[in-house]
Amino acid sequence: MAADKGKRPAEYPQGEPSSKRLVVVRSPTASSNSGGSNNDGEHEAALAEVTTAAALVGRAGGRRLWVKARDRKWWDHISSPACSELEFRRAFRMSRSTFEAICDALGSAVAKEDTMLRAAIPVRQRVAVCIWRLATGEPLRLVSKRFGLGISTCHKLVLEGCAAIKAVLMPTTVIWPESIDTVASGFKLKSAGISNVVGAMYTTHIPIIAPKSNVAAYYNRRHTDRNQKTSYSITVQGVVDPTGAFTDVCIGWPGSMSDADVLERSALYAQRGAAGLLRGQWLVGGAEYPLMDWLLTPYTHQNMTWAQHVFNERLDGVRAVAKGAFQRLKARWGCLQRRTEVKLQDLPVVLGACCVLHNICERAGDVLDPEAASYQLFDDEMVADNPVRSKAAAHARDNIAHNLLHKTDEGGASFPSS
Repeated sequence: MAADKGKRPAEYPQGEPSSKRLVVVRSPTASSNSGGSNNDGEHEAALAEVTTAAALVGRAGGRRLWVKARDRKWWDHISSPACSELEFRRAFRMSRSTFEAICDALGSAVAKEDTMLRAAIPVRQRVAVCIWRLATGEPLRLVSKRFGLGISTCHKLVLEGCAAIKAVLMPTTVIWPESIDTVASGFKLKSAGISNVVGAMYTTHIPIIAPKSNVAAYYNRRHTDRNQKTSYSITVQGVVDPTGAFTDVCIGWPGSMSDADVLERSALYAQRGAAGLLRGQWLVGGAEYPLMDWLLTPYTHQNMTWAQHVFNERLDGVRAVAKGAFQRLKARWGCLQRRTEVKLQDLPVVLGACCVLHNICERAGDVLDPEAASYQLFDDEMVADNPVRSKAAAHARDNIAHNLLHKTDEGGASFPSS
């Protein structure tokens, strides 16, 4: 692992020093005047403050390298058996067994070998730095203090950890369901009658610092108006199964885009919807999405019939699954709740890692701490500019609404004709 920028690499002692020669480093804060006992005292005090670390000896000879002493008490405690399961869950938003399973899965991807100059940071600590940063959203300077590592080292560990999670775990964790019948049965229970639903969709916004270029594209007018503070964001569109686990995600489109525009630019739209792979199935979305042959949305016009009201209520049962999943996603990973220090080009990898870890925790049954679970999700849901894109889909929706009102077994059985 590379040492922090601006510091020379350190080596842990491998044997007895072969030289007694010390390297004297003058403090940059010490007075340049070498005369007088007061100045000498100030110089000694400053020198002692700067060189608080031990001088270590290289394997090859008598070279000594200064290493800044860092406090590791917190990490030593949290990683020890003395740390309670409750304390560990509050720290990392997951159980210890889930954490260990993640470490085992990522071991070969993140492990580094010891060098002649220093011992490699252990896999568990590497993964812990990444997950802690995602869970708390703490500034890197605070993460550095907790783990006894340099700030730039922590930054690198977070990005490396997220990249490994996305590369190693995402292909087997965020996947389209194989058993469509099982998923459809689960959603039919959630909706009290709507059949053939294979996913619930929702889009949220992640706040970001104003980018250096193309600022207008990331300007979020709705959040700015609501918060009375200039806001910029990127989007995360996700499809979830009945348990709230993600089966498809689209990350990184600018916050000025509508949810319908994000959908049209997603792989879900091009590779599944437009390609005809969802024929005979429904995804469920809110009013911010258009009604299409494979996307079922609520009625939005005024003076709705009783059947349409019933349909909207049943559809809300499915939509609530997706919104609840995003609420838990943001509640568990505090880095999503505030503007982050991560560069814009690195954010999709970080957000993808959060979605992967969400699925792992959901499937492991790791329940959120009540304090964290109280997070409220705020996304302004607007009606799509063109709410009905398919007359055949509108007719199919009317049939579903009629069947739900009359409590028949055909809810959701109608589909647009080819």
